[in-house]
Amino acid sequence: MKMFCAGQWQDTTQTINVTNSFDQSIIDTIPRGSSEDVTNAVTVLEQGARIMKAMTPYDRSLILQKVSELMLERSEDLARTISLEEGKVLAESQVETMRSAEVIRLSGEEARRMTGEMIPLEGNAGGKNKLGFTLRVPCGIVAAITPFNFPLNLVCHKVGPAIAAGNAILLKPASDTPLSALKLTEILLEAGLPPEAIACITGPGGEIGQAICTEPRIRKISFTGSYEVGAKICEMAGMKRVTMELGSNSPVVIMDDADLEKAATAITMAGYANAGQVCISAQRILTSSAIKTDFVDLLKSKVESLTTGNQLDESTKIGPMVRETDAARVEEWVNEAISQGARLVSGGERQGAIYTPTILDETRPEMLVVKDEIFGPAVALSYFDDVNEAITMANDTTYGLAAGIFTQDVDRAMKFARQVDSGNIHINWSSQWRADAMPYGGLKHSGTGKEGPKYAIHEMSEEKMVVMHLAD
Repeated sequence: MKMFCAGQWQDTTQTINVTNSFDQSIIDTIPRGSSEDVTNAVTVLEQGARIMKAMTPYDRSLILQKVSELMLERSEDLARTISLEEGKVLAESQVETMRSAEVIRLSGEEARRMTGEMIPLEGNAGGKNKLGFTLRVPCGIVAAITPFNFPLNLVCHKVGPAIAAGNAILLKPASDTPLSALKLTEILLEAGLPPEAIACITGPGGEIGQAICTEPRIRKISFTGSYEVGAKICEMAGMKRVTMELGSNSPVVIMDDADLEKAATAITMAGYANAGQVCISAQRILTSSAIKTDFVDLLKSKVESLTTGNQLDESTKIGPMVRETDAARVEEWVNEAISQGARLVSGGERQGAIYTPTILDETRPEMLVVKDEIFGPAVALSYFDDVNEAITMANDTTYGLAAGIFTQDVDRAMKFARQVDSGNIHINWSSQWRADAMPYGGLKHSGTGKEGPKYAIHEMSEEKMVVMHLAD
């Protein structure tokens, strides 16, 4: 596929292969964009930002509504594209496609609800005959840098609100999974988005990312990815507005009064969906010592029923990881934990980019599988004696994106909710659950700002204060 830059579809001399990680077959080739392409794109996007600002929220909402409809019409092709380039099983890609269309629809609805507020200036000394209100206005040009693991939905979470707020947008998709974003760009243009208002530049993240961060005409950057890259973006971005959706190593607490069947089912989904390549995957499974054996046996039986293989095969539950090097890293971390005393309950085998669903028991805080983000199909079990110890263990991390607890005790549940440092808290579910309309974002090294169309629109617009000085 070509990339869309400076108002037109373009090729470049150098290209990048997009491959299927299951069999290494080449799906397509994409242009290898450069910093010069960013400069050229932004020059046209400046005009696009003026067009979008002048467009009424109603008209922007109509475009987004049309985009959502076209996505649903092409859902089969979009889902297959996601599976081919990312490696997730087709059933998960179909869910992602439906959610992505919903995000665009919600963004269109929220475009119609952009509003400021009345400020009661007459309630202040010297405020007589002063009428105050705020206006929300577009940032101008928004840059969206997106990851591989949800190559359509996380793109939509940035593109939809950016357009709804009246911005032009520069999209930089992950080099491993650019095809979904390019197909979305085609749909956006077909739905009536002005060609000056969008660019989708493919190529190396380092060069293009640096060009985006240092380009003074870009006002806002929305990034989803690792903490290390996010920190570098913030250093380079200067006075730009930023939203950072970063990593995690989510804790899930299983109390002694938990519904073990429900907990084991949720962990089996949350620890291994998309081969564990989800920011809010359940990773640290903190379990009451009182139910240790029962829970491990139950979880083992469920996890061992997960089949691995070709992501396009309907019988496959876990597809390949996006790169073989990522599977090799997971293998290395698991083997290191075993050498440090962890017990392998299940899995622990690799074939190319496929890593079997793995359970590690008796893990400790200093192990990589506990203290860092494994981003693969493995969970690490450790144990506690009471809820206070569980909360301390849950907070023993630099991350704070999502956490869950299973308990029938409302006091324990609320103590967990109040004291655990996490942007998303789940009671009687795992860490991995997200409604696209809700405010979503992390604490600590898991990022800054919120996503979800309503909240992202706020992040992608700016506030102006208006004071009318009225005559007596």
